[in-house]
Amino acid sequence: MIGREQVLHVARLARLRLADHEIEKMSSELSGILDHIEKIEELDLDGVEPTSHVVALENVLRPDEPHPSWPRERVLEVAPDAGDGGFRVPSPGA
Repeated sequence: MIGREQVLHVARLARLRLADHEIEKMSSELSGILDHIEKIEELDLDGVEPTSHVVALENVLRPDEPHPSWPRERVLEVAPDAGDGGFRVPSPGA
């Protein structure tokens, strides 16, 4: 069983402030988590490939195919403030 001091140490590391009743609850919950980890460590996992997903992920986006850009003049003619062949924007801090 994880003791009060260990719970307080973990809480300090996580920058958590726990009430007295929460400390007791965390002691029990953290002990349960460690018990589960011990059970997992007993498994023979030789030959088991690490994975982050149980099903294969597939990219569902369309292929990235290059296309010609719009003419600069067409884009700048609808810009709210164009100048010197580009968009004018306020300077930082203005």
